[in-house]
Amino acid sequence: MRISVIVPAFNEEKLLSGALRSINAARAAFTALGWSTELIVCDNNSTDRTAELARAEGARVVFEPVNQIARARNTGAAAATGDWLVFVDADSHPTRELFADVAEAIAQGDCLAGGCTLRMEGRHPVARCLNSLWNGISRVTRWAPGSFIFCEAAAFRQVGGFSQDLYASEEIDLSRRLKGLARASGRKIVILCRHPLMTSDRKLHLYSAREHLRFVARMILTRRRALQDPRECHTWYDGRR
Repeated sequence: MRISVIVPAFNEEKLLSGALRSINAARAAFTALGWSTELIVCDNNSTDRTAELARAEGARVVFEPVNQIARARNTGAAAATGDWLVFVDADSHPTRELFADVAEAIAQGDCLAGGCTLRMEGRHPVARCLNSLWNGISRVTRWAPGSFIFCEAAAFRQVGGFSQDLYASEEIDLSRRLKGLARASGRKIVILCRHPLMTSDRKLHLYSAREHLRFVARMILTRRRALQDPRECHTWYDGRR
């Protein structure tokens, strides 16, 4: 078994090294089973030291010139040689225990893809509330969070990867298509919850409540067409870090 860990990164010099160190430590869970791993960082047209820092942590760096999370993940997946793909965001910190849970799900044989629950850094009450709400939705719907998705590589390619029509919520779109494939093939999507992924709450500090509410309002009013416009999804693409 070979596992490819893919990290999309746009101007992530502040947080990337710490995330990659966590990933490298967590990969020991796969190594202990005799599985091989590779770490791929997709530099999504960064203007800082993202690529340099990724190489310093032992990652193979590929380049995607168009600023879009879906494209960055797809470019990383295209370069991957693993039987399974694990997508981790550049501001997140998986543990060895979480990767061990992923390995257990894979080894059972009936899992097609999955994600995990999240735990945000800090003690911001709004962050805790939103985190709990998302975790509940994720477990009920079996939508994997964008910050942590694992998927059989063949299944990922069969459904066409992440939609490049979307600049946000591409993980929900992918989850829906994978669920359809899982039903058709008699397999399942799992959301792991024993060891939540630690992820950054930086957007709560970098953007005002008004900016977040405006995005939600625009998404509702345009019937999700705002998700196809990078200007509307500016909290992902304006480079504020």
